[in-house]
Amino acid sequence: MRTFPLALTAAVALASTVLLTGCGGGSGDSGGSDDDTKNADPANGSACALAGLGVEVGAGAAPAAGDTGTVTVTLTNKGAQCTLKGFPAVDLLAEGSTTKVLPEEGAQAQPLTLGSGATTSFTITYVRGAADPAKSLVARAASFTLPGAPEEAHELKWSYGPVARPEDGGQAEATVSGFESAGD
Repeated sequence: MRTFPLALTAAVALASTVLLTGCGGGSGDSGGSDDDTKNADPANGSACALAGLGVEVGAGAAPAAGDTGTVTVTLTNKGAQCTLKGFPAVDLLAEGSTTKVLPEEGAQAQPLTLGSGATTSFTITYVRGAADPAKSLVARAASFTLPGAPEEAHELKWSYGPVARPEDGGQAEATVSGFESAGD
């Protein structure tokens, strides 16, 4: 039987631990979780922070109940290279309540590295609800955080009408996309 030196055995054990630690738990919640900090990929730069990004909002508001609208948030990196890995965590804020906006069904978040001056965007898609607060979420604002920086929130005024809820009063009918590359 061949014996390995103690240093080699320890190095193999450490490498195995590091590799296994990198495997996700598979919870499916990739927006705004405690895992966001480790989702910044040091090989591609640190996690993007809102303090280093310019924020612009554009909307294709839904004109009537039952129509679909979009709110696109464009982020411009004003600092050093950084990485977005995961989904933005978006909440709709109404009087006395907060509703989490889930990622689009089947969407896969891809890591995105932003160099200085580069832009990216994500889109909140929603169904406009009726004016009846019993059937809709009357949002006053939307708040979002970035993966890797869940403590920094940016709030934007919601002036796009109420957001529909299913008849059972469940989750608001809204989703958020992953980060998309913008520009060249």
